[in-house]
Amino acid sequence: MTTATAGTSGAFSPAYRWYALGLMVVVYVFNFIDRSILGILVQPIQNDLGVSDTLMGFLGGAVFAVFYTFLGIPIARLADTGIRRNVLAVCLALWSGATALCGMAQNFVQLALARVGVAVGEAGGSPPIHSMISDMFPPTQRGTALAIYALGIPIGTMLGNLGGGWISEAFDWRTAFVVVGLPGVLLALIVRFTLREPPRGASEGRVESAAADAPPVGEVLRFLWTRKSFVYVGLGCAAHAFVTYGAGYWIAAMFARSHGYSTGDMGTALFLLGIPGIIGTFLGGYLADRLGLRDMRWYTWLPALAIICYVPFSVVSYIHTDPVIALWAMVVPNILGGFFLGPSFAVAQGLVGPRMRAMSSSILLFVLNLIGMGLGPQMVGVLSDVLNSTTDLGDASLRWSLTLCLVMNAVSALLFFMASRTLRSDLDAAREH
Repeated sequence: MTTATAGTSGAFSPAYRWYALGLMVVVYVFNFIDRSILGILVQPIQNDLGVSDTLMGFLGGAVFAVFYTFLGIPIARLADTGIRRNVLAVCLALWSGATALCGMAQNFVQLALARVGVAVGEAGGSPPIHSMISDMFPPTQRGTALAIYALGIPIGTMLGNLGGGWISEAFDWRTAFVVVGLPGVLLALIVRFTLREPPRGASEGRVESAAADAPPVGEVLRFLWTRKSFVYVGLGCAAHAFVTYGAGYWIAAMFARSHGYSTGDMGTALFLLGIPGIIGTFLGGYLADRLGLRDMRWYTWLPALAIICYVPFSVVSYIHTDPVIALWAMVVPNILGGFFLGPSFAVAQGLVGPRMRAMSSSILLFVLNLIGMGLGPQMVGVLSDVLNSTTDLGDASLRWSLTLCLVMNAVSALLFFMASRTLRSDLDAAREH
């Protein structure tokens, strides 16, 4: 049940809306610090525990992705039917505590179990936040707001690389996990007591009553399946995430093997390279909102173009023998890699009603992370071991494994272009639903 209200998009003052968005960005920063720190620590963990690239790929991929994706849907259902702020606070405390527990692991199995805990908590991060942002910001600002939120990805990855790299070098990899994990528990209290629950539907000038029921999961799935633009965007995101998660997880190990970089030096380099990522992630959403005023298909055209241009510069960064040139070449992929985030999640939110928003976000994240996070790091590790055992590449097998996986970007760009064919009609149908 919905009731039209005048000015309900102003249920919160502009100052508070921007505070809330800022706080949610900080939460996402902690999300990606705890998620991505494992990448900078791959080599020291391997040296300590004596595991293969295949097993490390499994730890960074399937171990995390399976629990993260499958639990995301029931948690999103809870967010669509309950108080989203409370769901977020509990999940934040859980993933932060589990990150600290990674530092207590004495073997591979214990470390894998602790990472499962991180995955379970992080499954409840983005779906409630996407839903709250969509109720605070109108559709014409939604791509920008969601892109600002997505800045947590490059910022969190930067800080995870910098802090994890130098703490590991100064102490050890276990200390790095503990130091980055514990502050998130305090942040969970700040979320619980300062973040206010927005009225559902407020940004469209209507408010759903508290008694309104969220549609069952099966109904949401059937509804989204009929929106072909959502299907293609989801698969396009997944194919590109296959590349970016694989690269993000293995790039520090590649530079250690091929160029002799320490975790501290590589952490500093990746921290600096995160600055272009911040710029690109914001620009993707901002430009999509501006260009979308002329033609909504720019929400899919823009990611497709960025994903295509990502490839040649990545090839140089992986295979060039000069580490300085290789690092400079990473600047362009770091700018373009996050262009898809704001536009894609704006599309996902625009195709559904207020009581489907957390679920819509969760389903998109399910597809993106099951394929991207679950298979990307794993496939890079498997290919590296295969190339190492069947060729004379030696330590260079990892850089060629990363290069081969770039073919998925061509698949991703094609899927985004296919999404553009039905996007306008799907959005029109959603407004009438």
